[in-house]
Amino acid sequence: MTATPPVTTRRPIADRHLFGPGPCNPYPEATLALAAPLLGHLDPDFLAIMDETCDLLRYAWGTDNRRTLPLSATGSAGMEAAFVNTVSPGDVVVVAVNGLFGERMVDVAGRHGAEVVRVDHEWGTPVDAERVAAAHPAPKIIAAVHAETSTGVRSDIAALGAVKGDALLLVDAVTSIGGIELRADDWGIDIGYAGTQKCLGVAPGLAPFTISDRAFERRVEKPSSWYLDLGLLGGYVGEASGSGKRTYHHTAPTAMVASLHAGLQRIADEGLEKVWDRHAEAGRLLQDGLEEMGLALFAAEGSRLPQLTTVRVPDGVDSAAVRAYLLERHDLEIGAGVGEFASTVWRIGLMGHNARPDRVALVLAALKDALAHAT
Repeated sequence: MTATPPVTTRRPIADRHLFGPGPCNPYPEATLALAAPLLGHLDPDFLAIMDETCDLLRYAWGTDNRRTLPLSATGSAGMEAAFVNTVSPGDVVVVAVNGLFGERMVDVAGRHGAEVVRVDHEWGTPVDAERVAAAHPAPKIIAAVHAETSTGVRSDIAALGAVKGDALLLVDAVTSIGGIELRADDWGIDIGYAGTQKCLGVAPGLAPFTISDRAFERRVEKPSSWYLDLGLLGGYVGEASGSGKRTYHHTAPTAMVASLHAGLQRIADEGLEKVWDRHAEAGRLLQDGLEEMGLALFAAEGSRLPQLTTVRVPDGVDSAAVRAYLLERHDLEIGAGVGEFASTVWRIGLMGHNARPDRVALVLAALKDALAHAT
């Protein structure tokens, strides 16, 4: 029998303006790096790129942790790695929940046998560190989301670090790294995970991860996940003992690591604090512009993320119709809300390469047009 190829559709290459909750449009340097000749995962040139990428991630995280590396998976696997390496059945894990990704922490921790103590907050508001600290006298882990992607809210992680006591502080920095102030060592973060597709300005596919020596000493010796075992992964990137020796673990996505290296180098060349300032300016311009249009912002004032703005859909407006019009007419994507706010909130991201005043002008003009024609 002769195999017949499937019938496929040839489509023109879409060039979207990605202003949703992620992915964002990558830095040009990150895209260009994907086109470089492919290297093997044990090639000395690639290992040098991996080492520099780990150094650059330490810079982005604000840490000296030796075990700081890009996991070969998306940010959700970073969350899985954080819990599978630190939670044994019966361990108490306090989770601050103020949005969808706090809910996911609860789910993942519970799947690994934790006794989960959830501290619920109203969606759209930041985490209350004192309430979290009072939830249990001696948890093994306190977990929270720094920048809650579902609501556009920033929480004070330094305040949690100040009250964590003997607990390990586990932080989701998926939407914060590379976009707002993040100082893992100064704030007492013990375990942190992130993603590449937001403020780092790289395509999705890697999970920047960091774990302190203090947390690594308390890790699960043989976690249920072989692929995400940090003891094995640390050996692969030469950090398990600080000796620089390599132990084979898996075939790393070499092109993605090279792309992350290029995106992080772009951030380092600009200067991390200047990158934070650029995101802050873009977010302020967008939020001021939305309010000038008569739209109401969703996240609590004083805790709004500059890189991800949540705005209430006006009464009588079809949220999905507006988003469809933006995509079809302007090649521009914004995100819907989640959960009970799926049809009443829009999420507009200005992350990485998109955190610029010209992109603010574009999204405001396109949204004005959509509101005039899609309602």
